[in-house]
Amino acid sequence: MPKDHGASIKDDATYEALREDGASKQKAARIANAQANDAMSPSEKGGKQPPYEQWRRDDLYHRAQELDVEGRSDMTKDELIDALRAA
Repeated sequence: MPKDHGASIKDDATYEALREDGASKQKAARIANAQANDAMSPSEKGGKQPPYEQWRRDDLYHRAQELDVEGRSDMTKDELIDALRAA
């Protein structure tokens, strides 16, 4: 039986499985909560934004800033893309 992770985690079993597979706490929580919500379909393709490769470096930097990516100031466009995908 999965451990109860409190009210902030809606699907404890999915959360634990993702954590065991190496997902960060934040990523595991997002996925577990989306799967527990019938109005969301995390398996469907995401938003309408173009791929990061089509973004300007400044836009990538601002997105990295929103996600609090460390070392973003010194990163190249390719490094920002990699960091955002890992976040």
